[in-house]
Amino acid sequence: MANSAQARKRARQTVKQREHNFSLRSKLRTAIKSIRKSIESGDKSVARVTFDKSIRIVDSIADKGIIHKNKAARDKSRLSAAIKAMT
Repeated sequence: MANSAQARKRARQTVKQREHNFSLRSKLRTAIKSIRKSIESGDKSVARVTFDKSIRIVDSIADKGIIHKNKAARDKSRLSAAIKAMT
């Protein structure tokens, strides 16, 4: 347990920030799942629109440091390749 006032405040801030990061990470996972679901549906135009909309979320979360920029780039690349591979 924190012994000084500064440490107690820091502990409170950490809890609040962790909860905020958790919600952002959940939003990221939902965005990626929505792209995958639209790819599985088979409609390329819908998948493209969903991809364009959801990529903004991925980029903003990477900019905030919730995930690494390389992970964001890797996810975007794989999802884009999956859309391009659709017939």
